[in-house]
Amino acid sequence: MCLGIPGQIISISDATKKLGMIDVSGVQREVNLACIMPEDGNIDALIGEWALVHVGFAMSRIDEEEAAKTMEVLLMLGEAQEEIEAMRRSQLAMEKNG
Repeated sequence: MCLGIPGQIISISDATKKLGMIDVSGVQREVNLACIMPEDGNIDALIGEWALVHVGFAMSRIDEEEAAKTMEVLLMLGEAQEEIEAMRRSQLAMEKNG
């Protein structure tokens, strides 16, 4: 079971609800950003940042180097593929229904 998979925040989808789009290895998914909000409340400052994501929540911010190292380890352990595929299926279902 994966504790968190690294992804890059690419946009804010709903600032009021603290939701943003995150890209994990080319798969995009909406996640809750409440746990990593900047102290000043400027959610737009998160665009371009990297975060560890678990069950739809960005749990902590990390730098790009740490994101790459984490993804490498997860891929070696076989943890990342399953999570990325689940995200891909979810993205396709949302596109089909939306």
